[in-house]
Amino acid sequence: PPPPPGSTLTGVAASAGVAAGAAHQLGDGPTKPPPDRPAGATEDELARLQQGLAQVRTALVAERDQLAARAGTRDAEILGAHLALLDDEALLDPARSAIAAGATAERASFDAAQQVAAVYRGLPEPLLAERAVDVLEVGARLVAAITGTAAVAAAPSGVVIADELTPAQAARLEPERVLAIASARGSVTAHAAIIARSLGIPAVVGLGRQALAIADGTTVLVDGDAGRVVVAPSEQLVGEAVSRRERRRQRAAVALARTHIDATLASGERIEVMANIGGLEDAARAVELGAEGVGLLRTEFMFLERPELPGEDEQAATLLEIARVLDGRPLIVRTLDAGADKPLPGLPMPPEANPFLGVRGVRVGLAQPELLRTQLRATLRSAAAHPVKLMVPMVATLAEFVTVRRLFEEARAELAVTVPVELGLTLEVPAAAVMADRFATTVDFFSLGTNDLTQYTLAAERGNARLAALAAPPQPAVLRLVKLIVDGAATAADRRCWVGVCGEMAGDIPSAVLLAGLGVTELSMAPGLIPELKQALRDVSLRDAQAAAAAALEADDADTARQLALDLL
Repeated sequence: PPPPPGSTLTGVAASAGVAAGAAHQLGDGPTKPPPDRPAGATEDELARLQQGLAQVRTALVAERDQLAARAGTRDAEILGAHLALLDDEALLDPARSAIAAGATAERASFDAAQQVAAVYRGLPEPLLAERAVDVLEVGARLVAAITGTAAVAAAPSGVVIADELTPAQAARLEPERVLAIASARGSVTAHAAIIARSLGIPAVVGLGRQALAIADGTTVLVDGDAGRVVVAPSEQLVGEAVSRRERRRQRAAVALARTHIDATLASGERIEVMANIGGLEDAARAVELGAEGVGLLRTEFMFLERPELPGEDEQAATLLEIARVLDGRPLIVRTLDAGADKPLPGLPMPPEANPFLGVRGVRVGLAQPELLRTQLRATLRSAAAHPVKLMVPMVATLAEFVTVRRLFEEARAELAVTVPVELGLTLEVPAAAVMADRFATTVDFFSLGTNDLTQYTLAAERGNARLAALAAPPQPAVLRLVKLIVDGAATAADRRCWVGVCGEMAGDIPSAVLLAGLGVTELSMAPGLIPELKQALRDVSLRDAQAAAAAALEADDADTARQLALDLL
């Protein structure tokens, strides 16, 4: 039965803001087989399959480009998984075989998608099992393209409700029409939640199956700050929500107008606010929105959707283009962060039972040193003319970093690069956090990847919707690790080892306040989050942030820690 009027569903706050509007249930999408028809000649059916593939590819590329314009390249690249499926022989081979055996192109495509999805669902690793959703969505779109029917429903409006919003569904949301998102499942670090934050759409996830019983058209209030949804709220609550939304819009307008002013705390201390980017277009958007530089360049974008690895010259030229757009602002380049959890076409990886604990990040680079050397050399070449730094992901032991530094210094000598180039690590493994004082003797900086640091600290896979509450920041255990890292960095008296954050916590305003209070001096986030975060930091003194952070370290849960920061805002 639907939740009664006035009832409150509690979930996890995934994207800040509040909105009230009519519910729009997305449903499960097209899952029925296509209507039967007599099959044509094999060549004709194969031609229909190829035409369908071409149509879907064109549509996906257009959607990706539209999302890139609205939210940035990094978010848009999540559609790369769907594009890759259009060339996946595991999907195409059974479809072609069925056509050769007398099936129609659409029936063969539907059955192949069902078969491949069933294989994914049977895998023990949840991250891989979730790919079944991608396969079914691509299969449905392919069937629709072949039959000339609509696979993608008309753009939803109001409050979108779903079991768990897929990345492709999130990518098609239009901020002008969608007021908020509410889902039965999901997590703060899921792609859909990240897109919602980039688009500025309030969202609450992990509401449970009751959310799916809300009737279409029912007025729903979504509070993305508190993580709750009110069904058929009173006029008073709706009025308060409208007022809060208007005040937020006014604050956002003020923040945007002041976004090119430094983020200086009320007490005078400066926090560097940087951007996480995944390509040249993101760099331009970051500068436009007030980024003081790039705190994380994900180099994976140079490797996507191509069967061969980019060479040194190509990588160096791409980095130089981005550095020129930044016009003197610093650029931190992260070496390739790939593995079985996010494989690349040019870098095939054998499947692993638990890829989050497998060969990924620096482990890939050390296993294939020429790949790492190429990235080191390309970065050093761009550093000769621009302020470029380098960081290495997934470092767990001091020996790993020492090896990378040796390769780095060898490349520097070979290229005769004399300008200083800082070398740091993306700190996301608890083992490195507890050894921060030892790392601080050889690293130039730590940039905390709080998404992975959180999942490893709480033993809760960040993509597991059932554990969404454990991924919600700011977890006191993670804050304690942050303090340990900051304190460890400060022990290196002969070196200036600074600490930044490039994970999702950096762009979450309450978490950012606590991080500043713990001694973090650089925050890097999606470009769209920069204006409001800068404005929020300007309203807080370091003394107050430090007091809130000290109390948060003693908190029993993330909600309590979060409220300590909210009380300052």
